[in-house]
Amino acid sequence: MADAPKLPDEAETRARWGNFAWSEANAEKAREIMGRYPAGRQMSCTIPFLDLAQRQVGAETNTQGWLPVPVIEFVARELDLPYIRVFEVATFYTMFNLVPVGRYHVQVCGTTPCMLRGSDDVLAACKSRGLKKGHTTEDGLFTLSEVECLGNCASAPMVQINDDNYEDLTFDRTVAILDRLAGGDQPKTGTQEPGRHTVEPVGGPTTLTAMVNENHDYRGEWA
Repeated sequence: MADAPKLPDEAETRARWGNFAWSEANAEKAREIMGRYPAGRQMSCTIPFLDLAQRQVGAETNTQGWLPVPVIEFVARELDLPYIRVFEVATFYTMFNLVPVGRYHVQVCGTTPCMLRGSDDVLAACKSRGLKKGHTTEDGLFTLSEVECLGNCASAPMVQINDDNYEDLTFDRTVAILDRLAGGDQPKTGTQEPGRHTVEPVGGPTTLTAMVNENHDYRGEWA
């Protein structure tokens, strides 16, 4: 795993983000989120509010987004919660970035299934394109992180880039994805294995095969 990130200079951060407030569109989204929960249960909004704030920062900086301390303080005020209650959530989940990241945040899963299936090749592909764990490329395009299980073990190895997953990766497939993103294109998301659609066995389903093309009632056969 990469070393813990060094938080940006507080004075510069406060000068830039000290007056953070919801955009008009996000203020409406925040009201909708708050309305999902009973009065007095506003702590339940912590994760969606932090996500909304991070996305707004990302939109303003043309990056994947991050959470400056003044922005976390803003969320705490919005929820009428002690700052530490919001900060401990922001620091617990790797979906939240505490330091600036690039336009594309490349998160490589290094947990056992991905490691056994070639995550080292994925990291090598990232390195071949100038990505270094825990750092952002000089052009501000990519930030590389190694993370724990992202839940796609059946189609390992995989990476998450911003909101999208890319699975069944090899060295060459990873390079192709990075090159397309660098060129301003959107690569195909999900599995990169030709002919595979989700996480069905490579070569096609081996069970419930009658349901491949249409609904099929197996109950009579199982009686």
